[in-house]
Amino acid sequence: MEKLHFDSDYMRGAHPLIMHNLTATNMEQTPGYGSDQYSEKARQLIKEACQCPEARVYFLIGGTQTNSTVIDAILKNHEGVIAATTGHINVHESGAIEATGHKVLALPSHEGKLRVCDLENFIDDFYADESYEHMVAPGAVYISYPTELGTLYTKEELCEISKCCRKKNIPLFLDGARLGYALAANPEISLSDIASLCDVFYIGGTKVGALFGEAVVVTNPEILHHFVPLVKQHGALLAKGRILGIQFMTLFTDRLYEIISRNAIIQAMKLKKIFMDHGYSLYIDSPTNQQFFLLPNSFIDKLRELVTFELWGSKGAEVTPVRFVTDWATSDAEINLLEQIIDNIQQES
Repeated sequence: MEKLHFDSDYMRGAHPLIMHNLTATNMEQTPGYGSDQYSEKARQLIKEACQCPEARVYFLIGGTQTNSTVIDAILKNHEGVIAATTGHINVHESGAIEATGHKVLALPSHEGKLRVCDLENFIDDFYADESYEHMVAPGAVYISYPTELGTLYTKEELCEISKCCRKKNIPLFLDGARLGYALAANPEISLSDIASLCDVFYIGGTKVGALFGEAVVVTNPEILHHFVPLVKQHGALLAKGRILGIQFMTLFTDRLYEIISRNAIIQAMKLKKIFMDHGYSLYIDSPTNQQFFLLPNSFIDKLRELVTFELWGSKGAEVTPVRFVTDWATSDAEINLLEQIIDNIQQES
């Protein structure tokens, strides 16, 4: 029996419509580096979806490259970026930010989120120190939506953070690697809200139906000067840029991005119910496609013979936090088979 996979949301290839459109245009010859007609159409569709016609849109090849490139472009040499201790740039990007010569200024994580009071106090305390010119200055704020724990900022929380950043004249950058899933899980916040509250953010494609690629949306062009050369320096500029343009053009035609994102949330809620119905506890209550449970190690060992998923940290003495991730194409059949496997393990125990 082939194993079921719930490790992450980038394990499959791409949505069939994307593959069809890539194949249909395969023999066309177009200008490079995103100057083709498909990339331009994708930019227009994204700006319309964001209700931000003045925005600038750039296509980069992956999440880590996007985070490091945008942050490096925003910051001056002596500045660092504020993030939660659990933030992706602080934990799971192999020091990509530090490799650019900048520092991640980590603040306490509250279920994956930054709190505006911590943010404001940190900035105020920094400038209250008479020796602040000898310290790494806070030059940008990084948040993830959804967070690395699958949690979501409320609209009020996002508004408060945005207001604080503008008051302190510090750009707000939102990591949207899983943005589609956040929007599907919380319809209170729209893409246009994100555009109005952030100086720059990106729309994740790699984890939401594309082969690869992220769309950076800059709503405050003053913070990113000469961005394209920096993208190239960071190895994130694709010569055959139309491959990215076609993918995002497809995702933003007929609301495909929204529709396939919703599937992941529907399946994640079914998955959550299965584990809870079988008596297992939540590690954290996530409304998105990342689901976290506390499982006995003996159960984990048996389940891993047939299902792949991630241990969330090191293995505990008796129980361990784990993460299961659904995606844009997770099917009822996969969820039903997972339930059957869990049933069988419990009956055998």
